[in-house]
Amino acid sequence: QYSPDNVAGADGDVDPTEITFPGCSCLTSSCVVHTCSCLCHGENYSTLCLRPTEEEEEEYARPVFECNAMCRCGESCQNRVVQRGLQFRLQVFKTEKKGWGLRTLDFIAKGRFVCEYAGEVLGFNEARRRIQAQAAEDSNYIIVVREHLHNGQVMETFVDPTYIGNIGRFLNHSCEPNLFMVPVRVDSMVPKLALFAAMDISAGEELSYDYSGRFHNVPINNQEQKSSEESNGLRKHCYCGSRTCAFFLPWDSSLFSTP
Repeated sequence: QYSPDNVAGADGDVDPTEITFPGCSCLTSSCVVHTCSCLCHGENYSTLCLRPTEEEEEEYARPVFECNAMCRCGESCQNRVVQRGLQFRLQVFKTEKKGWGLRTLDFIAKGRFVCEYAGEVLGFNEARRRIQAQAAEDSNYIIVVREHLHNGQVMETFVDPTYIGNIGRFLNHSCEPNLFMVPVRVDSMVPKLALFAAMDISAGEELSYDYSGRFHNVPINNQEQKSSEESNGLRKHCYCGSRTCAFFLPWDSSLFSTP
């Protein structure tokens, strides 16, 4: 079932449509830094493109909050990008080895929002139940996004577009992707998993992202490498064809373990 936005999962633990953020009181047509409460972490976008971090070596990503339904600014506010949805023509197509894939029919400039990875937003227990019910040959669409806060707390978001989802479910993994994922918050703390162009993308190119979320993160460490090697029997082969291909799709065993 196609849905452009996240929906509450079968367990009902999380309602992604609930509006819990207060709105800004800006009366201008477009919000600006220092006066808008939604931009307290700095400007998010510049001419529709995600603003790059000040330093490439920055340890943490900048939180992204868009103006929301309670804000007094207009729909033309430049701090409303992901919530506007698709702006490019995207096409699902059959790949040679990877099943279905997604490509763009339009040129996409670096930094532009491409699409969301939307589906049922689940609680941990339901996500684990679904993962453990899968057979080895089943396709897994459940994504786990972990955000590490400055105080050591970890926020987890589980999204499953297996039964209800959007175009993002057809995106394949690549070890050298042209998209990267950013959690973007609009109406509540439940993030939209937004995919942005990591480079200029030509019309006709397949779209991909790194399922591990490692695009701007530190290289894989020895402990992760050892853990990955031990679980190779359960892992699926990667057919991205990039020069730095890791030969297996990213793997996280946390949902397979018992509490």
